[in-house]
Amino acid sequence: MKLKEIQEFVKELRGLSQEELAKKENELKKELFDLRFQAAAGQLEKTARLKEVKKQIARIKTVQSELN
Repeated sequence: MKLKEIQEFVKELRGLSQEELAKKENELKKELFDLRFQAAAGQLEKTARLKEVKKQIARIKTVQSELN
């Protein structure tokens, strides 16, 4: 992700409620699980997506802690 995309993503996250953030986090965790499964099977084409999803989950957790 480029810096502008990251800033827009975080801005979007800050506009969400705690429940919506938790839902988005669960969706990304499921995607991460699927990506890891594909990587283990040797079927993953976009390996950079793994790192990107992990960072998005971390950003969500950061915004959640800001709201507490």
